[in-house]
Amino acid sequence: MPTGTRTTTPTAGINTYKGQERALRADRLGTLGLLLSVLAASAPMLVVAGVMPTVFGVMGIVGQPLLYVILGIVLALFSFGYAEMSRHVHNAGAFYAYIARGLGPTAGAGASLLALVAYSAMQFAVYGLLGFEVSGLLATYLDLSVAWWIPALVAAAAVGVLGWLKIDLNARVLGVLLAIECLLVVIFDIATIASPGPEGLSLAAFDPATLTGAGFGTALCFCVAAFVGCEQAPVYAEETSRPHIVVSRVMFLAVAYASAFLALGAWALTVAAGPGSIVGAATEQGPGLLFTLTEARLGTTFADVLHVLFVTGMFAALLSFHNVVARYAFAMGREGLLPAGFGRTTRASGAPASGSVLQSLISLAAIAAFALTDSRPVGDPTAPVLRLFTWMGSVGALGVITLMALASVAVIAFFVKRGAGRAHAPRLVSSGLATLALAAIAVFTVKDFGVLIDAGPGSALSWILPGIIGLALVAGLVYGAVLRSVRPDVHARIGLGNEAFQLERAAEAEQRAAGNTP
Repeated sequence: MPTGTRTTTPTAGINTYKGQERALRADRLGTLGLLLSVLAASAPMLVVAGVMPTVFGVMGIVGQPLLYVILGIVLALFSFGYAEMSRHVHNAGAFYAYIARGLGPTAGAGASLLALVAYSAMQFAVYGLLGFEVSGLLATYLDLSVAWWIPALVAAAAVGVLGWLKIDLNARVLGVLLAIECLLVVIFDIATIASPGPEGLSLAAFDPATLTGAGFGTALCFCVAAFVGCEQAPVYAEETSRPHIVVSRVMFLAVAYASAFLALGAWALTVAAGPGSIVGAATEQGPGLLFTLTEARLGTTFADVLHVLFVTGMFAALLSFHNVVARYAFAMGREGLLPAGFGRTTRASGAPASGSVLQSLISLAAIAAFALTDSRPVGDPTAPVLRLFTWMGSVGALGVITLMALASVAVIAFFVKRGAGRAHAPRLVSSGLATLALAAIAVFTVKDFGVLIDAGPGSALSWILPGIIGLALVAGLVYGAVLRSVRPDVHARIGLGNEAFQLERAAEAEQRAAGNTP
């Protein structure tokens, strides 16, 4: 046997070479571990302290709690078909794998690049805000003036190290941070109910009339972004003990939990400030709204702890986004969309090491690019770091919405092509309704993108930034078309994941057997 080569068992379907494997390790995540991983990406504290005041203040949507209930229903419709697809396709490149299996390999190639861009953009956004917040905390409590990019770089390095390690370690880290974060927000909710604002326990925020306003379309995008993470469960399908059961269970649990948690949190803010005053208070205080309302009810110490948890919650989200992007890169490398080195994991930890390193390097480059253009003092509201959060967060949200809409169409096509449309009719109907709703949200988002990024009238950014998503999709489609002509074998493997490798090994075994036949 040649040096550096190890034998593999046919049932494992794993190629081990020089300490690396071409499949993610199975049976490493149960229901709880997977649920914590996907919920961490939604960063509940980031949504309550960052997203909600923006929707109230900038967009003037008092009915934000009702919006989370409505979007929870839309994502539940999306999940019916998406979760059923996860029973048939187990691939770390979830979105693009599903789209490839339903709409063809070329469409899958387009979705793969779109997914990398969208999730990377969201991660860049969180790095910017985390750096900004940590700089503010150091200035407030330690009287230290530290540039935002320093804590951002430290966070990127820490995330890179954890991304190299075992996913179960990451799940424990995420679980502790998420549990404390959610507990403190729930305590705030309870304290608000016990001590409401001047308008009492008003349910006015659940009145459909409160959803009207010029900022409705942009509010949809921001609120959908609050659910990002719920759709990531299939990314870990190869690492779960029973993917056909665990993945779908986690998706529905995540959507239900996020919808209820966010609706309650948004309603608590309206009760604390008063439905008639919430827009003005959010406009004046921004992300400080939650902490001001908390301090009035639970004291300064509790508010300080909540502020720290705001930072740790963002770190948890960074871990989750990092894991997802690394696994997309792994899946793409395994299928030939990226160099083969990305399609291997380390034997020591079973992590997609090359994808993790790539994501860390790109994150460091993004932080450095914005840092080099940042000559303004820490805390300046016009500093590039805040543009990093706003611009990249908006781009990432639009990308995920687009992927969801395409995946819903792919679910329908997948089962119809297999002749199983009648058997899965209810799920296909739900996928069709989700497609219409998500497509409408995407259209509203593009139409009002200038409001999302606070661009002036006629600003080129209003079409350049959403154009990044269109460019990524088109570039991926062109790449897929080129592969179809130049490397049809690679094109045929798109979306098949480890299944393609097993078929390849079987074909090689048959060829060897045929060669040995007299």
